[in-house]
Amino acid sequence: MRVFVTGASGHVGSAVVPELLQAGHQVVGLARSDRSAAALTAVGADVHRGDLDDPDSLTAAAAADGVIHLAFKHDAMFAGDPDSAVAADLRAIETLGNALTGTGKPLVATSGTMLLAFAGLDHAATEADALDAGPRIDAENAVVALAQRGIRSSVVRLAPTVHSTLDHNGFIPTLISIARSKGVAAYVGDGASRWPAVHTLDAARLFRLALESAPAGSRLHAVDDQGIAFREIAEALGQGLNLPVVSIPPTEADAHFGFLSGLVTADNPSSSTLTQDLLGWKPVQPGLLDDLRQGHYFEAPATTAG
Repeated sequence: MRVFVTGASGHVGSAVVPELLQAGHQVVGLARSDRSAAALTAVGADVHRGDLDDPDSLTAAAAADGVIHLAFKHDAMFAGDPDSAVAADLRAIETLGNALTGTGKPLVATSGTMLLAFAGLDHAATEADALDAGPRIDAENAVVALAQRGIRSSVVRLAPTVHSTLDHNGFIPTLISIARSKGVAAYVGDGASRWPAVHTLDAARLFRLALESAPAGSRLHAVDDQGIAFREIAEALGQGLNLPVVSIPPTEADAHFGFLSGLVTADNPSSSTLTQDLLGWKPVQPGLLDDLRQGHYFEAPATTAG
C-alpha cells in the first residue's frame, strides 16, 4: 500500500513511518522543512513538500492508497493560539476527506483520550465514549462521519503520555523541564489524578493496524497503562532528577505548571480493551514508569513542548 503520512517526521510519525516500511508499505511523507525532508529520505520514504497551512499540499492524498494524518500545530497550541491549531486540523481533515470520498480507502486520524477527561464519566474512558462537540472533538467526529462518504475512516486516540527515546517535546519532557526549573518534582493535592500512557512503538503499530484493517467509523485507543496516579509520575521524575517530591495546593498549580495546570489535575483513566479485541493489538513495550527508570529522559536537559 502507498501511504500518505502527515506529521511524518514528528514524534509519533518518526515511529509510524519505519513501522509502515518494515511491513512492506511505501510511504510518502508530508514535509514542511528541508530538515524534515532529509529525515524522511534517510529512512527510505518519499517526500511531498507542504504543511497544514497549505490545504492544496494535502491533495497528494488522492494518489495514495491510504492516509495517516498525524500532523497538528502543537507550536500554535503552546504559543497560546489553540483556535488556529484546531481550525487547521479540521480544515486538513475536510481536505483529505474530499480527496478520498467514494474510494473506500483508509484514512486514520489522530485524537486524544484526554478529551474525555472532562466528560464527567464514572468509568474508565472507552472507545465507545464520545462527545458531541468541542475543540478537536469536532475533528474527531468529522473523521468518523467520513465513513458515510465511502471512506474507511478511523481515529486513534493517543494517551496523553506517549513515551520513548523518541519523545523530546511531549508532556514528560515538559514536566522534567518544569521540575528542573523549580527545583522540585510536584503534584497537586494528593496527586490521585490518573494519566494513561503508551509507548511510541506500540502506538505506531496501532496506526499501522488501523490503516490495514480498522472498520469504517472506528474509534481506537492507543493505551497501555490505563491510569497512573500523577503522584507516581512525580515520584519517578524526582528520582530520575534527584529532586525532592512535593505536594502543592491547587491555588499554586497555575504558577508551577503553567499551561499544563489544567491537565495535571485531570483524571483520565482509559481502556483499550475494545481496540485490542478488534485489531489484535497488544502493547509489548515497557510501561511509562519502567521507561522512566531506564534513565534516557534525564540524560540531557529537556526542551519544552512546542
